[in-house]
Amino acid sequence: MKIGAVIQARTSSTRLPKKILKPLPYDSDITALQQVIRRTKKSDLLDEVIVATTTDKEDEIITKIAEKEGVRWFRGSRDDVLSRYYYSAKENNLDIIVRITSDCPCIDWNIIDNTILYHLEMKADYTSNSITKPFPLGLGVEVINFSVLENSYKNAEDIYYREHVTTYIKDNPEIFKIGDYKAPEEYFHPDVRLTLDTVHDYALLCYIFDNLYYENKFFSSLDILNLILKKEWPLLINKHEIQKKRFLSLQEEILEAVKLLEIHGFKRLKNFVKSYL
Repeated sequence: MKIGAVIQARTSSTRLPKKILKPLPYDSDITALQQVIRRTKKSDLLDEVIVATTTDKEDEIITKIAEKEGVRWFRGSRDDVLSRYYYSAKENNLDIIVRITSDCPCIDWNIIDNTILYHLEMKADYTSNSITKPFPLGLGVEVINFSVLENSYKNAEDIYYREHVTTYIKDNPEIFKIGDYKAPEEYFHPDVRLTLDTVHDYALLCYIFDNLYYENKFFSSLDILNLILKKEWPLLINKHEIQKKRFLSLQEEILEAVKLLEIHGFKRLKNFVKSYL
């Protein structure tokens, strides 16, 4: 049985362009993507680490980073991320795929291994640690059997399913056995954002790496939580960032828009939008 992590990465992010190329720590020559790769490679249970990027010319730099870090890479569709995962896994003969995203420079190898072990113990088709009792955003791990990934690749036709790799699986619990790896109490801080999606997220990550990296290059997620929770102010840095999510109806989108308008003080526009509910 071959277990491999596939890290999806591209430079054409919309909210913070080229975010994965930003340095962490701030004054270093190490990119956020390199931190993701290095921390993922610390896993004891992974046989392979593959960076799955796009065929876009600007993403050639990602393949160079992968080679520099001694891991394999694959180039495929920018928008059909599901196919990128499928062919990455097929080309490397993976039996189990661990999905990691490149906007998680704090990813914890211990959590990766524990999620894999839970997946195997439960004999699940798919396992996530971000379902009912999630870890902080940015520590997310998904584990997928190749046969299940192949099923998704062949049967998921909706554009949303092609862009969001595991949504088809999660939307069909009657077909797939889904494992729900819950965060232990010390990790259960769903209000904490350790992801890299906006400039405010980057500011918090710089604070974390500047304080922890030089003493221990492989600091743990518990080290992070101990650092940022002992004082109240670090959590204020990216407190108001709203994670992109899937909306099943226009009403859900309007409700989310109302929240955003309220945060930014657009009261008249907020009331105008609410009138459509």
